[in-house]
Amino acid sequence: MTQGRNVVHGRLSLASLRLCVFASHLRRCVLASLVSSCVTNPATGERQLSLVSEQEEIAMGDQTAKSTRATIGDYPDSAVQHYVRTLGARLAATTERPGLPWSFEVIDDPEVNAFAAPGGKIFVTRGILPYLDSEAELAGVLGHECGHVTARHTAQQVTRQQLFGLGLAAGSILSSGIASAAGGIQQGLAVLFLSYSRGNEAQADELGFRYMRRARYDPREMSDVFRVLERVGQLSGGGKVPTWAATHPAPEDRLAKAEQRVAAVPADSLKGTLVNRDAYLRAIDGMVFGANPRQGYFEGTRFLHPDLRFRFDFPSGWKTENRPDAVVAASPRGDAIIQLSLGGRDTPDALLQKFAAQQGVETVSGGQSTVNGMAGATAEFRVKDSQGNAVAGRVLYLSYEGITYQLLGAAQVRQSLRSFDRLTDPAALGRQPLHLRLVRIGSAMTIEEFQRQYPSPVKLEVIAALNGVEPGGTLRAGTMVKRVQ
Repeated sequence: MTQGRNVVHGRLSLASLRLCVFASHLRRCVLASLVSSCVTNPATGERQLSLVSEQEEIAMGDQTAKSTRATIGDYPDSAVQHYVRTLGARLAATTERPGLPWSFEVIDDPEVNAFAAPGGKIFVTRGILPYLDSEAELAGVLGHECGHVTARHTAQQVTRQQLFGLGLAAGSILSSGIASAAGGIQQGLAVLFLSYSRGNEAQADELGFRYMRRARYDPREMSDVFRVLERVGQLSGGGKVPTWAATHPAPEDRLAKAEQRVAAVPADSLKGTLVNRDAYLRAIDGMVFGANPRQGYFEGTRFLHPDLRFRFDFPSGWKTENRPDAVVAASPRGDAIIQLSLGGRDTPDALLQKFAAQQGVETVSGGQSTVNGMAGATAEFRVKDSQGNAVAGRVLYLSYEGITYQLLGAAQVRQSLRSFDRLTDPAALGRQPLHLRLVRIGSAMTIEEFQRQYPSPVKLEVIAALNGVEPGGTLRAGTMVKRVQ
């Protein structure tokens, strides 16, 4: 008995020794890889670790751009696209990475936003353009996004994630207890990346300021961008987000830093810098404002799509959302959903077969179906969620005017799935979007007086934000003022 225990202990000691030798070798390999992967950040000049090459950045950006165009789409106005593309190219030429395949696009999204994909792919939404008031303000937004690209922020994020995964794997070899703690570590890591992202945003603000200066735009205009972002945030009902809990620094904090940067430059250097307010306003005159009903809209829980000429009824009390790639609804308790999306040009039978052929999908009771005179195919299905729990539902494919639609939902909402029907109401079919319009006022007036004289179907607070004034503020005589019609 005693001899047996000694033999076992000897084997365990030998295994532990081998494990330590392996771990030591792994650390040396990792260290060698890290040393060889240090590069100079082109925007800051700092030496940084990077496991992502420039070609990989470009490939990631191409994929992001492809997905963005497919799911959201470009805003269909060639003049606006040309204006933004030309301005973006001017800024990109001043950056530390002018040789990247830069592109600048306006996407057809009403949200107030702009974002950068690695490799030089920059997107601004049509929703942000009406709230900007000059070419210099747009230059500040585009310059900020260029800063994300030139400072290789996405590459840094990917590198950090890869390093964390490698460190966790090495740790798991040395300690079985780490594997069980991995879930908690992953949760804590989100806080680390949150702080890191705020650092990225602050650095992109600084780089955007640099590129505005190099392109001879007035950097003082960037302060107005942060002011309007704060107003838009308040109008959306979200209120202010504490700085420490936001991915982006709070607009008022960014405003203070922007004003500090301007104060630090010689006043003479700001003379003759570009603002180009009138040219910018002429470029955005007539743009679609807000959600475009031609892309679908809700009346209660009924969804109507004028361009595709259909309507669909979601269950009463469900939370609904019209997304670029689908219309979705969730039950009040969040335990059931319905999704309506474009299935493609194939027949309902063919698409149902493709659906059933997916790994992990089991279909039963499948067959042809007719809904309100439209040919279709339907089946019940079962899949397992990420926790391994079985989820049951129904899928229905319907062919209508050359397009096959996919309707997915919990098994108990079969009646709603069968509510898909033709849209024939002339008023709904003729529903048009709102547009931004310009008015040159001959005399000074308050924003309230302007709203009374040139009424818009949106709140006064929105008109004030569009024109960069507070409610009660005064509009100067001779200026072009934005309204919505």
